[in-house]
Amino acid sequence: MIKNKIKDLADNIFNDVVGYRQHIHANPELSYKEFQTSLFVKDKLTKWGIEFTDCANTGVVGLIKGNQTSDKVIALRADMDALPIHEANDKPYASKNHGVMHACGHDVHTSSLLGTAYILSQLKDDFGGTIKLIFQPAEELLPGGASIMIKEGVLENPKPDYIVGQHVMPLIETGKVGFRSGIYMASTDELYVTVTGKGGHGAQPHQNIDPVLIASHIIVALQQIVSRNADPRLPSVLSFGKVTANGATNIIPNEVKIEGTFRTLDEDWRAEAHKRMKKMAEGMAESMGGSCDFDIHRGYPFLINEEKLTANARSFAEDFLGKENVVDLDIWMAAEDFSFYSQITDACFYRLGTGNAEKDTQYSVHTPRFDVDEDALKISTGLMAYIALKQLGN
Repeated sequence: MIKNKIKDLADNIFNDVVGYRQHIHANPELSYKEFQTSLFVKDKLTKWGIEFTDCANTGVVGLIKGNQTSDKVIALRADMDALPIHEANDKPYASKNHGVMHACGHDVHTSSLLGTAYILSQLKDDFGGTIKLIFQPAEELLPGGASIMIKEGVLENPKPDYIVGQHVMPLIETGKVGFRSGIYMASTDELYVTVTGKGGHGAQPHQNIDPVLIASHIIVALQQIVSRNADPRLPSVLSFGKVTANGATNIIPNEVKIEGTFRTLDEDWRAEAHKRMKKMAEGMAESMGGSCDFDIHRGYPFLINEEKLTANARSFAEDFLGKENVVDLDIWMAAEDFSFYSQITDACFYRLGTGNAEKDTQYSVHTPRFDVDEDALKISTGLMAYIALKQLGN
């Protein structure tokens, strides 16, 4: 029975996968600089006789072909990059690269896909079809490694019928996984705003055009885009996290720089919101005697889980783990460049539970204390292998 074979192989490689994860965690690399991680992946694929090619500079694309007859192709994706965060964990495998940390679980994703690759490489006589392994760089930084890999043909030759990815989630208990069909994650855009006025002495405001005051009005007014222009049934988020004036207690600066993010779940509204924000900010600055440069860096689209594929994957997960270990996910307003794949082919992006308060792994991603319960690696490899083979019809 294929399920039992997969579980046995997953058990056999579990300790190795933990070692892979700890090695990658201790040696994190930033987006587009995953050189050593890429070499580590290639070394393991070579060891297991899995053919691979380079893509997007540091990306790696492996192929495993089953010995039975089938034209179906499924892609499995893991991201490899780390974040510019200084790790606060005191663990033997803590980051050796100062100011760089695997704070989003990409070390788990990469090591898990390596484990999945090993399992599948041992089962070629048991399935038909082709499995494409996508080890992707730069999920954390625009324009996103997924977009670059797609431009370089990662979804061609052979063209996947489906793509599946998994992502750690400390909010879900270790041993469980989560699924959601349909729209799941938000689009994301970076906003860079420069408000220009006329600086001068703080005691003579009548002789100046105060960009701090103008910027303050713009920040408050732009919330109207979400509260009064967006359909209230459609989630939208507008947040500003950085405001730089560089004046002083008695100095009004010449300009103020503002940085923020806009996220939503509808591409038409996304485009409309861009126009409204830019028009409102520029008009308000002009009406107060200043000017505004409103620059939008368009980021990732929204992520959609194709309903039939996701229903299948959930059913396979229930079979593999037990129905009690598969939970529902809510909409998540964070963004993922896996969304680029989901806009092109049938996709399923699910969550791997890694939370365990007793092991102090309940901290959120993108924080200095983030860590995972490595027992999650007991299921991460085998589950993805099982989903892949079952979806291929084996």
